[in-house]
Amino acid sequence: MGVEGKERHRELETGAQVISGHLGKTIQRLRKAYNLSLSELAEQSGVAKSIISQIERNETNPTLATIWRLSQALDVSIERVLATSDEEPFIEKSTRADTPILVSEDGKVRLAIIGWLKTIEWLQWYDVQAEPGGVLDSDGHQRGSVECLSVLAGEFEVEVGGVVQRAKAGETLRYRCDRRHTVRAVGDGPGHATMVCILKAAVMD
Repeated sequence: MGVEGKERHRELETGAQVISGHLGKTIQRLRKAYNLSLSELAEQSGVAKSIISQIERNETNPTLATIWRLSQALDVSIERVLATSDEEPFIEKSTRADTPILVSEDGKVRLAIIGWLKTIEWLQWYDVQAEPGGVLDSDGHQRGSVECLSVLAGEFEVEVGGVVQRAKAGETLRYRCDRRHTVRAVGDGPGHATMVCILKAAVMD
């Protein structure tokens, strides 16, 4: 093997180690996010428990078929599982004109999509402005999803499955949003809140 060939081989080995290292961490974080044991993930994916354990500890380089089985079991795209995390630092600015706005059916609740569109598959967040009496009625998201409503001004009420809870400025409501849920502005004045939706495929520590 010539000098160029050896350099290329070394680069490929280094690249494989970077991907493998990131892969193991990602698989482990996803598994824990879904509260799955190694045995449960092995059963769902068809990949041996010992192999999954080795992958998470970065002791083996799995085949593409193995990665695909794990990604299917964890309900996440294979591209995301393989993606490296070593991105260049950046600062991105969105102006008011660039920010999409959603409006409730009654026209009294406006949601500005302030979250990053690249994370929309697993994390969404909005700036919520509501007139008194405004209602935001939503269908359920992916099973296992959770929504957080942090009230900045006014008062809001959330109803999920017949259970109702209210929150004032400085308070946060967290609730399952994988079923029909309703957010209402119940104060005498306008309401302002930040809403964050953590979908099923979220990668969490």
